[in-house]
Amino acid sequence: MHLLTSSVLTFLALTSQSFATELWARQSTTTTGDRTCMQVGIDRECIDENPLIERHLQTMCVSATVNGSTIDYTLSSTGANTVGWMGVGFGQQMTNSPMVIMWSNSDGSITLSQREASAHVMPTVVNNPPRVATLEQSLSSTSSNNVQYAFSIPANGDTTQDIVFAFGTTNPGSAAVDASLQQHIETGIAQLDLTRQSDSSTSGNTTPPNQASSGTDMPLLPYQRLIVVHAIFCVVGFLVFLPAGALIARYLRTFTPTWFSGHWILQFALAGSTIVIGFALGVQAVNQAGVEHLDDRHKVKPNNMRLGVALFVLYFAQCGLGAIIHRFKPKGINYRPPQNYFHAIFGIFIVALALYQVRIGYNVEWPKATGRAPLPNGVDIIFWIWVALLPLSYGLGLGFLKKQYRQEREARQAQGDKDYGEE
Repeated sequence: MHLLTSSVLTFLALTSQSFATELWARQSTTTTGDRTCMQVGIDRECIDENPLIERHLQTMCVSATVNGSTIDYTLSSTGANTVGWMGVGFGQQMTNSPMVIMWSNSDGSITLSQREASAHVMPTVVNNPPRVATLEQSLSSTSSNNVQYAFSIPANGDTTQDIVFAFGTTNPGSAAVDASLQQHIETGIAQLDLTRQSDSSTSGNTTPPNQASSGTDMPLLPYQRLIVVHAIFCVVGFLVFLPAGALIARYLRTFTPTWFSGHWILQFALAGSTIVIGFALGVQAVNQAGVEHLDDRHKVKPNNMRLGVALFVLYFAQCGLGAIIHRFKPKGINYRPPQNYFHAIFGIFIVALALYQVRIGYNVEWPKATGRAPLPNGVDIIFWIWVALLPLSYGLGLGFLKKQYRQEREARQAQGDKDYGEE
């Protein structure tokens, strides 16, 4: 009996020890954390020139590993671009989000700079950040084919972490934490799930099997929703109502004297209201995002002409010119006044400028202002179809010019110097 009892106790002890060893091993090899990679949008013009270029490349990845009371973050380059600096911010947008920006120096050291920006300008150093980050030299590498910067930061108890991250190709050239930074070439937004279990790799650099969702899948922020509505109103106003009003004038003027009513209702009443609303929403979106007004091609032309504002002003100038032409007709002439031709050409110019503005807005401004991937290819296809249809429709309408000129000539002959050739 004693021998049996002893054997049972020994078996239980060995089993317990084996179970404890296995449990400890599992705990030591299982961590929580997440990883995401920046999806970089390639300009579609580049894709057209070289179809082999993929639509998205990954320039950098961010991984987070929960390590007790701290979280280890690793910013790693994929080698798609030369690393100048890499940074990550804790929040949903660049403005007012605590950031950790890192770069390597000529002596092999790595600078860690904690910064913040109140607008879309170069972030400045924060002397007393809410959470102090510590460089993890052992997890970092400055090798040209394996650049990664790692730091640890106290956990704040959140199970998910919204991040913004940026990649710059120009090294600051100084080890000072307040060194000037050249603007990033790409930005991204993502949400990390800090509770996701994953097998920990060597050196504690966690690479979960499932990549975190990119910024494309994240809900739109308030300022991003304003951008979307701004775009809808401006597209409808400039690229639907304005061309429709011009086409009514081009096609119906030779068939009915009431063409002008449809022309001004579309071009002023409908287009004007939607354009004003769209412009106001654009201004509000910029205010909410904390972005500088008039700071890029969508808002500023290369020669410093404010494109968005200029287009807004030109539209109302065109409306004023149309009203003057309609109300004040020159007397004593037997030909079509030059201002009528100018009004038509000026209108075509405004629509062409609006097409360029819309293209810059969705292809450049959207990914730049939001950090999201470019819009789907379908948007581009619809845009270019519209670019082709507008001049084609107007060009076909020019076939009525001969009939229009004959009617105007007959009207002048019948009614003296009264001009029926208003544009």
